[in-house]
Amino acid sequence: MTASSQLTETGQNTKESSAIDQEPEVPARPGPDGTEPPRERGATTAPAELRADCIADSAGGLTFDLNVPQDTHTTWSAALVLRLRGGDGADDEVRLPLGPNGAGRLRAVLPSTVALAEGRWNAYADLGDGADPRRLLPGINDLRSLVDRRPLAGIGRLGVRIPYATKFGNLALRSWLRGPHAEAGDILVTPDGMTVSGRLYGAAPTAGARAEAWLRRTAASAEAPAVTVTVPLTVEGAEFTFTLPYAEPAGHWEDGSEPWDLWLCLTEGARPVRIARLLDDVADKKQVFSYPVMPVRTAAGHLRVGPYYTLDNDLALRVAGPAGS
Repeated sequence: MTASSQLTETGQNTKESSAIDQEPEVPARPGPDGTEPPRERGATTAPAELRADCIADSAGGLTFDLNVPQDTHTTWSAALVLRLRGGDGADDEVRLPLGPNGAGRLRAVLPSTVALAEGRWNAYADLGDGADPRRLLPGINDLRSLVDRRPLAGIGRLGVRIPYATKFGNLALRSWLRGPHAEAGDILVTPDGMTVSGRLYGAAPTAGARAEAWLRRTAASAEAPAVTVTVPLTVEGAEFTFTLPYAEPAGHWEDGSEPWDLWLCLTEGARPVRIARLLDDVADKKQVFSYPVMPVRTAAGHLRVGPYYTLDNDLALRVAGPAGS
């Protein structure tokens, strides 16, 4: 089965993804003294680990080269299997044919034309031998083509797939499917606010285009109107820029750490476009990209305000209470 080609709705869902690395780990049951139990007589040895090297191309496709024992036998049905974490639909499993690629090597190709839904996809090898698909381990990744990837601005749908190692050391893919898309570029942080520059894909802004910050706790509430801060958007060709002063978001702070999600409203009546940074080789930006946090004086005290990337690599603003609160 192939993945759905339906576009991801980027305009209404403001909640960060919960599909983080929560894959189950199944350790061997320990013996009475806490050690690993001995193998039963006649028990077969565990199958050899299967590792996959990944090569990315500039169009968004991936090639998987599996290292397997040279005596490994496969059938016509052998496949590299991708399963969407948390998914149970027909489109949440993708099978890519596995074929020989030299001694001890098998190859599968994920073309850029095959759509993967947004999320985290676990990778398995089904050798067609009747056994359950085996979880793949990461090998060597060549992701140079993803660094500063620059698709055509007129592309209708942008697909991004980045292979990575999970916290349990398994191979997985992080996938995004956006259309239109607003790619975050340089972010200039000053004491009073931040200026965001970026590039549009599959979008045609009209007069009155603007950037908006949505207070997440109100955007997710049906009991009261969402709190938004709107600023002008400057567009030149496919490039955009806007400046968001910190004073107004800080003035809405109530308690704790409050995130604001950043969007572009490009055409009146069209769904807003989420700002994100996807076009590089970093699967999880939140732990890699960091920006200065500035003190902002308000009636509640000196708050701390600064940009960050969410678990989905979307751009957001965080307003936090005074230090030590």
